[in-house]
Amino acid sequence: MRLLPVQMCQTGMRLAKKIYSEEGLVLLAEDVELNTKLINRLYECGIHYVYIQDPRTADLKVPDLISEETRHRALVEIRSNFRSLMDKPKRKTGVTYPYIGKSFRQIMSMVIDDLTDQKDAMVMLMNMGIVDDYLFSHSLNVSVYTTVLGIANGYSRDELMTLGLGAVLHDIGKTQISSNILKKSDSLTREEYEEMKRHAERGYYLLKDEPNIPLLAAHCAYQHHERLDGSGYPRGIKGDEIHEYAKWIGLVDSYDAMTTTRIYRNPMLPHEAVESLYTGTGTQYEQRMLQLFRDKVAIYPLGITVKLQSGVSGVVVDINSSCPHRPVVRVLTNEYGEDLKVPYEIDLSTQLTAMIISVNEESSFPEASGS
Repeated sequence: MRLLPVQMCQTGMRLAKKIYSEEGLVLLAEDVELNTKLINRLYECGIHYVYIQDPRTADLKVPDLISEETRHRALVEIRSNFRSLMDKPKRKTGVTYPYIGKSFRQIMSMVIDDLTDQKDAMVMLMNMGIVDDYLFSHSLNVSVYTTVLGIANGYSRDELMTLGLGAVLHDIGKTQISSNILKKSDSLTREEYEEMKRHAERGYYLLKDEPNIPLLAAHCAYQHHERLDGSGYPRGIKGDEIHEYAKWIGLVDSYDAMTTTRIYRNPMLPHEAVESLYTGTGTQYEQRMLQLFRDKVAIYPLGITVKLQSGVSGVVVDINSSCPHRPVVRVLTNEYGEDLKVPYEIDLSTQLTAMIISVNEESSFPEASGS
């Protein structure tokens, strides 16, 4: 399989991985043949990359960080609970609301189990092939990525539970922000931006008295937009005044926002997002956290097309967990853009003179139909 930008897809290509709905249900199954209508529809739904079959990379398997069952259960719970809170101001006073702590603890238990079962789990993009409301998928992505980092950082299961709850609920305050602001496609006015910033404080007040939700998780919602140099919000606290968990969540929140389709822009690729994050070393984010994050993120996703400085192009077929920015590339075309009869692989972790110079510049397929 190969990871291909939707705008590079051609009629006759076949999907190699499923496309999911916002409830985590399968919309398009593997092996579905693409046509012009489907390609246009995918792009309209905010899907910018899909996995496509290619006989030259048929052996490539892209593992999911969490199981399909966990993904479905998590998205259903996030969606139903968040939508219930979105409706809350419109309901009559005196109506009671179900507590959310128990269901979200169950979700995080499933996520932690899935991730601890994987040796050397890394941060790999989860938003490929998901048609979803950004708030719901973003909440799940941030909880999974943050848990990966928490495991790598050596946190206990109890600590991972608190960290994960803070991560999955970090943006719950946005349920109290007008959808006209949340889904606005052009720049926010000053007043709208100030209103948007209030989601951090509102999230804290929604969570602070919630049974089965640690108070620290509520503080994660409160602090995830605070930054080391005091330039964040809502309180402008700095350095050690920000809890370590909130620092992790703030870093991952920024990364997922950059690598996810937004109403007002297309997504960045992981290597672009990591480079952007590094500009905030020591001012926005702690250096040691950025270093661990860099070491645990698959900067070049499995299946993506890359071009080397020698002019040859190929597909990333393996990630070196000890050196993720130097993956294994299966070379498919020569420096003249001609398909190779016999592809070969280059391990960039051992071939140190070989460098990736561009991504998705060229996508070559022997047959549109794939196999």
